[in-house]
Amino acid sequence: MIRTFGLAAAVALAATGCGPQKSGAAPAAPSSPVAGSSPAASPSTPDDGKAGASSPAASPSQASSAPSSSPGVKPIMANGDESEQIRELQARLRQLKLVSTAPTGFYGSKTTAAVKTFQSQHGLGATGSVDEATWQKIQGLSKKPTDDELRPPTTNEVDAPDPRCMQGRVMCISKESRTLAWMIDGKVVSTMDVRFGSENTPTREGEFQVGWKAKEWTSTIYHTSMPYSMFFSEGQAVHYSSDFAARGYAGASHGCVNVRDKAKLSALFDQVKVGDKVVVYW
Repeated sequence: MIRTFGLAAAVALAATGCGPQKSGAAPAAPSSPVAGSSPAASPSTPDDGKAGASSPAASPSQASSAPSSSPGVKPIMANGDESEQIRELQARLRQLKLVSTAPTGFYGSKTTAAVKTFQSQHGLGATGSVDEATWQKIQGLSKKPTDDELRPPTTNEVDAPDPRCMQGRVMCISKESRTLAWMIDGKVVSTMDVRFGSENTPTREGEFQVGWKAKEWTSTIYHTSMPYSMFFSEGQAVHYSSDFAARGYAGASHGCVNVRDKAKLSALFDQVKVGDKVVVYW
């Protein structure tokens, strides 16, 4: 585990509770820092706490929950997987008008449904997993994706920056457009789609600072994985969410700012420093 802590966090770790909201679950408000709490690392724990929505390498027990092809046919991509090949698959499915969202590299419910539809349309076993026959058919009916198709700037149109974002190094986060713009001295360096907490567990608005960072982190309340966490308001952080990558805006966090493009967030994580400004606004 690689962790970078601010001065205050070195004395007391915050209790972090930003797992995804689940249907029918009782709301739980984000908690304040708890002195003396200890970090619990479990990078393999999926962000939504369910097998089949995992980090890049799925365990055997997770793989068993994914849809399987007919006996003797091994899937090469399936629900719960994450890879650059899946990003290419999603870009090709988008060319074929089977998905409308930008590629994420995470094989979730939307990709499963799109693959199932494709298989039904072309006389293939509708398993929702991609075997060799399915992959060859998809490749034959689509073209090699361009860099822009693989990594569009963002699905959502970026909002006009809040005036507080125009000076210094800022993660400028708009609830209106559901975007994060990384800005330096008033210039936009990169942008990405984000998701927030629900009405019951809202993401706090205002001007903050990055207090501490953790490349690998697990919620001490919900025990869900929070890669590339940048904490800015007690237990609330900007972090990657495989649940957001899989379900999009059908879900919500428990207060954190979720990002679904892991590659973009990884690059941002390397650039952001403890003490950089965070502005969350409507």
